[in-house]
Amino acid sequence: MLVVTAERILMAVILIVEDDVFIREITETMIQDWGHQTLTASDVDEALLLLRSPQHIDALFTDIYLKTAVLGGCELALQAIALRPTLRMLYTTGNSITDKMKALFIEGTRFLSKPYSENQLQNSVKELLAA
Repeated sequence: MLVVTAERILMAVILIVEDDVFIREITETMIQDWGHQTLTASDVDEALLLLRSPQHIDALFTDIYLKTAVLGGCELALQAIALRPTLRMLYTTGNSITDKMKALFIEGTRFLSKPYSENQLQNSVKELLAA
């Protein structure tokens, strides 16, 4: 459960969906170091299993371009919001974003460009959870 204090947001559960194992592990470590709980998935199917489970999830942080999915993170986000309408979402990619991708961005979704620094990720996560 998300707990908000004057200083910071604590104990959010964030689902990280990233097909690059190195980026996924580094991101998971950073987010856990800030006091959040993480779940990870390497593709859309793994993420959907978690989203369909009774596991509490506050936010989804997903790469837009996942190797095994046609629309990657955008496809996942559309399915995720149907399953969990209050889910907060943060997209990331190191690639260019097409108009087709932009059209799939759900209102209120945030974006963080790769490569990102630890400070940039932390600020994006804070803004996402405070929204």
